[in-house]
Amino acid sequence: MKAKVYQQDGSVKGELELPESVFAAEVNEPLLHQVITQYLANQRQGTSKTKGRSEVSGGGKKPWRQKGTGRARAGSNTSPIWVRGGKAFGPDPRSYTSTIPRKMRKLALISALSSRAKDEKITIIDNIVCDEPKTAKMTAMFKALEMQGKKVLLVIDADAKNVYLSSRNIKDVNVRPVQELCAYDVIRNENIVFGNENLIDKVQEAVKL
Repeated sequence: MKAKVYQQDGSVKGELELPESVFAAEVNEPLLHQVITQYLANQRQGTSKTKGRSEVSGGGKKPWRQKGTGRARAGSNTSPIWVRGGKAFGPDPRSYTSTIPRKMRKLALISALSSRAKDEKITIIDNIVCDEPKTAKMTAMFKALEMQGKKVLLVIDADAKNVYLSSRNIKDVNVRPVQELCAYDVIRNENIVFGNENLIDKVQEAVKL
């Protein structure tokens, strides 16, 4: 499995052999679904709240006597069927967080990267040079790579601050340090761009089982 290596101006520099253990593995779709579902669940805040019949103001005295009025029986004005009554079965604050074994997360990332590699959506930049935050420079690079209008995941080193600042406001471009790369990021973006060749080795080391 090979990927093209480009220079920042969009010209082809050559090809790089991708490690088969990471980019040519069998795609495990059920595992991908499980890991991505768990990731999205962990993003939920779970802070929705409504008041039940015991929490709204009112109640106490029975609104009217049980019989003889011609009206329906009523025990409290906090009943859910009353205006300004409590909410029946409303949401309460809760945590949607769940855990999943680290090995499964690594295998899911391998499956995601392998899926993009098989579709030839892995691109490597020889070296991105940004002496100062300059969005125009990164926009020109993606235009030269013919990736404008496509969802792109740019993988960078954690210390590539100028590259991050130059790319974060570009539409459809998501920037992630290689240490934070996960299966969800890979699957939700059409093209995966690595900021330099060394990042391939770092990914291989990160998913090592």
